[in-house]
Amino acid sequence: MTQAPRPPLPWTTRISVAVASAVTDAARRSNGTVNRRLLSLLDARSPASAKPHRGVRSADVVVDPARHIWFRLFAPSDSAAAAGEPFPVIVFFHGGGFAFLSPASRAYDAVCRRICREARALVVSVNYRLAPEHRYPAPYEDGTDVLRFLDRGGLASAGPAAADLSCCFLAGDSAGANIAHHVARRWAAGAGWERVRLAGMVLIQPFFGGEERTEAELRLTGVPLVSVERTDWMWRAFLPEGADRDHEASNVFGTRAVAAELEAALPEAMVVVGGFDPLQDWQRRYYEGLRSRGKAARLVEYPDAIHAFYAFPELKQAAALMEEIKRFVDAHRSPAK
Repeated sequence: MTQAPRPPLPWTTRISVAVASAVTDAARRSNGTVNRRLLSLLDARSPASAKPHRGVRSADVVVDPARHIWFRLFAPSDSAAAAGEPFPVIVFFHGGGFAFLSPASRAYDAVCRRICREARALVVSVNYRLAPEHRYPAPYEDGTDVLRFLDRGGLASAGPAAADLSCCFLAGDSAGANIAHHVARRWAAGAGWERVRLAGMVLIQPFFGGEERTEAELRLTGVPLVSVERTDWMWRAFLPEGADRDHEASNVFGTRAVAAELEAALPEAMVVVGGFDPLQDWQRRYYEGLRSRGKAARLVEYPDAIHAFYAFPELKQAAALMEEIKRFVDAHRSPAK
């Protein structure tokens, strides 16, 4: 039997990903539920901080207390922010298979601080409802509601940094990137938007799938974080009861897709793929699906990268991705900004 290839990782990263895998495996039950009490003990969290840390301050903003929808706003705290310079807005959706983590999770708090600092943008990190308690389409609805909140001036009292909502991006990793795609389609198909204009999508290793087992899923067994067994559980927990992985939420350009064409206003996408990510075939198919439907898209590949690589700052690919995000945002800023 051929041994699956092993990604080149420092021992510190190997320990971190092993711990992350153990936490989610311990919290998910075979009956499709999540042990939230255990997860609350194992999911290390960071508070928002009005005091600047390395040039970034943060605050939590409530959108809908009844549904526990809120976001953590990350804003530059330098002289440009104090002077009221308008910054692009990146609305970010965290990963975790639709079932785990939050903007307060330590890794995502740190990641969004880095994006804010490196991309020179306001980052709105969304706390959406989690599966299996809240299945499809709950996070898509929550993300759209956060956009509506921003469109109605929800950032006006959030801090001194000014928001340029005419230069807004949707971003996310894994399940969060899946959410970003579906929220972008809802925005592009909607009407009555006054302030929010989507300039682009940053989809980091998006979580897509289907009933088919792809070459990468079969070949990359035993790699960190992602396995067929784990992703199958997550799809069962998220998709409607009785649905399979060819549902449009998962297999967005599959034979069951409701709409053959994409909305004219759907913005350009940057799709990030890792060479040691078992989901990579689905990610490339998504990129090819955008291009075949006439949509602008960029494919950014890191051959030695594992799933969620960018959350580990010790990896050189993580720094490289931050540079790519900055270039993508800069390329879509309006000329006057």
